Amino acid sequence: QVQLVESGGGLVQPGGSLRLSCVASGFRFSIYTMGWYRQAPGKQRDLVARITSGGDTDYTDNVKGRFTCSRDNTKNAMYLQMNSLKPEDTAVYYCNAVYASWPTWGQGTQVTVSS
Repeated sequence: QVQLVESGGGLVQPGGSLRLSCVASGFRFSIYTMGWYRQAPGKQRDLVARITSGGDTDYTDNVKGRFTCSRDNTKNAMYLQMNSLKPEDTAVYYCNAVYASWPTWGQGTQVTVSS
């Protein structure tokens, strides 16, 4: 079955950096466009970054230039390098296939940006 495991979150000061990791199993990871999503308290879960099977990336305007998404298809893994973090980046971060045909989500990883 599909499994998604996110890690790497934590508490960081504004302007700091974090690197999130996602390890996937149960589907053919290498052919899917994958995405990083985030959900702040009281808000919906939104896609903030995505990467195609070939490595092309796309970002929402509010993270563009600060976040970098990458993947390693040999490890069924995806990463999100987050720099110049802001308090408004505080959320639970999730990974999943962008056009997933399954309802499964991982537990997410909490990112808190605060001084």
